[in-house]
Amino acid sequence: MEYVYAAMMLHSAEKEIDEKSVGAVLKAAGVKADDARVKALVASLASVDIGEAMSQAIAAPAAAAPAAAGGSSDAPAADEAAADEPEEDDDAGFEGLGSLFG
Repeated sequence: MEYVYAAMMLHSAEKEIDEKSVGAVLKAAGVKADDARVKALVASLASVDIGEAMSQAIAAPAAAAPAAAGGSSDAPAADEAAADEPEEDDDAGFEGLGSLFG
Protein backbone atom coordinates (compact mmCIF):
# COMPACT_ATOMS: atom_id res chain seq x y z
CA MET A 1 0.00 0.00 0.00
CA GLU A 2 2.90 2.34 0.65
CA TYR A 3 3.64 2.46 -3.06
CA VAL A 4 0.09 3.53 -3.90
CA TYR A 5 0.13 6.11 -1.12
CA ALA A 6 3.38 7.53 -2.51
CA ALA A 7 1.75 7.88 -5.93
CA MET A 8 -1.32 9.52 -4.37
CA MET A 9 0.86 12.00 -2.48
CA LEU A 10 2.75 12.89 -5.65
CA HIS A 11 -0.54 13.33 -7.51
CA SER A 12 -1.89 15.52 -4.72
CA ALA A 13 1.27 17.67 -4.86
CA GLU A 14 0.86 17.89 -8.66
CA LYS A 15 4.26 16.26 -9.16
CA GLU A 16 5.18 13.81 -11.88
CA ILE A 17 4.75 10.18 -10.85
CA ASP A 18 7.96 8.54 -12.01
CA GLU A 19 10.31 5.95 -10.55
CA LYS A 20 12.64 8.53 -9.05
CA SER A 21 9.84 10.48 -7.34
CA VAL A 22 8.04 7.42 -5.97
CA GLY A 23 11.36 6.06 -4.68
CA ALA A 24 12.14 9.37 -3.00
CA VAL A 25 8.76 9.50 -1.23
CA LEU A 26 9.16 5.92 -0.03
CA LYS A 27 12.69 6.60 1.18
CA ALA A 28 11.51 9.71 3.04
CA ALA A 29 8.83 7.57 4.71
CA GLY A 30 11.44 5.08 5.84
CA VAL A 31 10.36 2.34 3.42
CA LYS A 32 12.99 0.31 1.63
CA ALA A 33 11.65 0.49 -1.92
CA ASP A 34 11.72 -2.52 -4.20
CA ASP A 35 12.79 -1.14 -7.59
CA ALA A 36 10.73 -3.74 -9.48
CA ARG A 37 7.56 -2.83 -7.59
CA VAL A 38 8.17 0.89 -8.12
CA LYS A 39 8.70 0.32 -11.83
CA ALA A 40 5.54 -1.82 -12.08
CA LEU A 41 3.49 0.81 -10.24
CA VAL A 42 4.69 3.64 -12.45
CA ALA A 43 4.04 1.57 -15.58
CA SER A 44 0.53 0.62 -14.44
CA LEU A 45 -0.34 4.22 -13.62
CA ALA A 46 0.89 5.59 -16.94
CA SER A 47 -2.54 5.28 -18.56
CA VAL A 48 -4.64 6.00 -15.45
CA ASP A 49 -6.26 9.31 -14.57
CA ILE A 50 -5.61 9.13 -10.82
CA GLY A 51 -8.05 11.92 -9.94
CA GLU A 52 -10.85 10.15 -11.83
CA ALA A 53 -9.97 6.77 -10.28
CA MET A 54 -10.01 8.24 -6.78
CA SER A 55 -13.37 9.94 -7.30
CA GLN A 56 -14.86 6.68 -8.64
CA ALA A 57 -13.47 4.71 -5.70
CA ILE A 58 -15.11 7.10 -3.26
CA ALA A 59 -18.40 7.20 -5.17
CA ALA A 60 -18.68 3.41 -5.63
CA PRO A 61 -19.75 2.56 -2.03
CA ALA A 62 -22.34 5.34 -2.09
CA ALA A 63 -23.79 4.09 -5.38
CA ALA A 64 -23.92 0.49 -4.16
CA ALA A 65 -25.88 1.32 -1.01
CA PRO A 66 -29.23 2.19 -2.70
CA ALA A 67 -29.01 -0.92 -4.89
CA ALA A 68 -28.45 -3.11 -1.83
CA ALA A 69 -31.42 -1.52 -0.07
CA GLY A 70 -33.84 -2.64 -2.83
CA GLY A 71 -37.08 -4.25 -1.68
CA SER A 72 -36.28 -7.96 -1.80
CA SER A 73 -38.17 -10.52 0.27
CA ASP A 74 -35.08 -11.43 2.29
CA ALA A 75 -34.46 -7.88 3.54
CA PRO A 76 -34.48 -8.86 7.26
CA ALA A 77 -31.77 -11.46 6.60
CA ALA A 78 -29.65 -8.82 4.87
CA ASP A 79 -30.08 -6.50 7.84
CA GLU A 80 -28.95 -9.24 10.23
CA ALA A 81 -25.90 -9.97 8.09
CA ALA A 82 -25.02 -6.29 7.99
CA ALA A 83 -25.22 -6.09 11.79
CA ASP A 84 -22.44 -8.69 12.05
CA GLU A 85 -20.09 -6.73 9.79
CA PRO A 86 -18.08 -3.76 11.08
CA GLU A 87 -19.22 -0.38 9.85
CA GLU A 88 -17.11 1.09 7.10
CA ASP A 89 -16.26 4.74 6.79
CA ASP A 90 -16.65 6.39 3.37
CA ASP A 91 -13.01 7.43 3.61
CA ALA A 92 -11.79 3.94 4.54
CA GLY A 93 -9.54 3.86 1.47
CA PHE A 94 -7.60 6.82 2.80
CA GLU A 95 -7.60 5.67 6.43
CA GLY A 96 -4.04 4.39 6.45
CA LEU A 97 -2.66 7.52 4.80
CA GLY A 98 -2.21 9.18 8.18
CA SER A 99 0.12 6.39 9.26
CA LEU A 100 2.71 7.75 6.85
CA PHE A 101 3.09 10.80 9.04
CA GLY A 102 3.64 9.11 12.36
